[in-house]
Amino acid sequence: MTEEKVEKNQEKFNHITEAEISYDSGKGLTEETVRNISEEKDEPDWMLKKRLKAFHHFKKRPMPDWGPDLSDLDFSDITHYKTAEGEQADEWDEVPEEIEETFDKLGIPDAEREALSGVGAQYESEVVYQNMKEEWEEKGVIFCDMDEAVQEHEELVKEYFMKKCVPPQDNKFAALHGAVWSGGSFVYVPEGVEVEIPVQAYFRMNSKGMGQFEHTLIIAEENSTIHYIEGCSAPQYTRNNLHAGCVEVFVKENAHVQYSTVQNWSKNTYNLNTKRAKVESEGVMEWVSGSMGSKVTMLYPSSHLNGEGARANHITIGYAGDGQNIDTGAKVVHNAPNTKSTIESKSITQGDGRTNYRGLVRVPEGSHGSKVSIECDALMFSDEATSDTEPYIEVKEDDVEMAHEATVGRIGDEEIHYMQSRGIDEEEAKEMIVRGFIEPIAKELPLEYAVELNRLIQLEMEGSLG
Repeated sequence: MTEEKVEKNQEKFNHITEAEISYDSGKGLTEETVRNISEEKDEPDWMLKKRLKAFHHFKKRPMPDWGPDLSDLDFSDITHYKTAEGEQADEWDEVPEEIEETFDKLGIPDAEREALSGVGAQYESEVVYQNMKEEWEEKGVIFCDMDEAVQEHEELVKEYFMKKCVPPQDNKFAALHGAVWSGGSFVYVPEGVEVEIPVQAYFRMNSKGMGQFEHTLIIAEENSTIHYIEGCSAPQYTRNNLHAGCVEVFVKENAHVQYSTVQNWSKNTYNLNTKRAKVESEGVMEWVSGSMGSKVTMLYPSSHLNGEGARANHITIGYAGDGQNIDTGAKVVHNAPNTKSTIESKSITQGDGRTNYRGLVRVPEGSHGSKVSIECDALMFSDEATSDTEPYIEVKEDDVEMAHEATVGRIGDEEIHYMQSRGIDEEEAKEMIVRGFIEPIAKELPLEYAVELNRLIQLEMEGSLG
């Protein structure tokens, strides 16, 4: 990639918008902040009570001390809710010009035209654009932002929201999320409907010291199919930003959900997400995650296989450069017989970056015939880089197939010299090795997103190999 192209690609992520702001909660978090957010959204009383209960749990719960260092994260310095002027639109030319320009630079309208069934675009705390092609709406598919879902599909939200999958008591950041969540996506796929083209949501933080807490709730009824793609980015600041989203997925009998993420938060962002799926009999859940940016990431997508024959595939790639700590992994609980899970984790580390695979697989007594395969590969480019693997496997059933493999390695001089002898320069040789390393993940994404994943890694590594 030429220097000019690198600068253009960096600019599209670091672009800062000067949009008019209609509401700003200010820095810090109090009970009044929570009440004000709920009032701004004109929420029903049950949601306010749910928020306040989560807030009090957040205040009581200590910071986790088992993972990356979070001591520099100051909640009193974070703005938890901020909205731009204007109403949500379903036409791009109705979005405020300066915000539309940001999403244009990120290529979202082009992607919608070329490869998607629907798009949601969130700016700061609220969704500014939401649209889905009519053919899917006519089949009963719902794709809207969570705030609209609370108003228009209240009974469904009341039944599923932070109740059966990720309760606010799950962890400190789930509790924070439950108190101040805003925006995100609600997806409902009726029985027997196969949404053949992916839908996408893109989350953009623009302001210094901003926190973003979007909620994604997906319900795939029996024999349905959906592929949901999530993208996210923020410009670089010297002050910390915080992202604490939450994803809940319900995969009913024989349904199939793929959830793909290409994350490129700026390197002043703490990315502390909770993602979980409940999978019924013969259902399939696929998590495909690329974690490229952020200062610290703690992300462990989880699948609970609750019906016989349920399956989960977890494919993750983490990249950490100077100053980054990417702590990712997977959790799978085999709660029924003849369930199957595969976990494939890959990490690339350079400079003084740190990556870690942290996984949990649990097979309780009675889940006979279950199969588990775990593979972790790490690629390091420097002596200062660190990469660890911390798998925890608990099996209480005899009739189980279990396979676990982990490799850690550096790019060897012999590989580079071999490729140089074929006329390939050193930098291109290393990029080719990395592209081959991430290929199992890239091939699971639609072509446009696989290209974007490759481009992001190329961007991160440009000029820093050696």
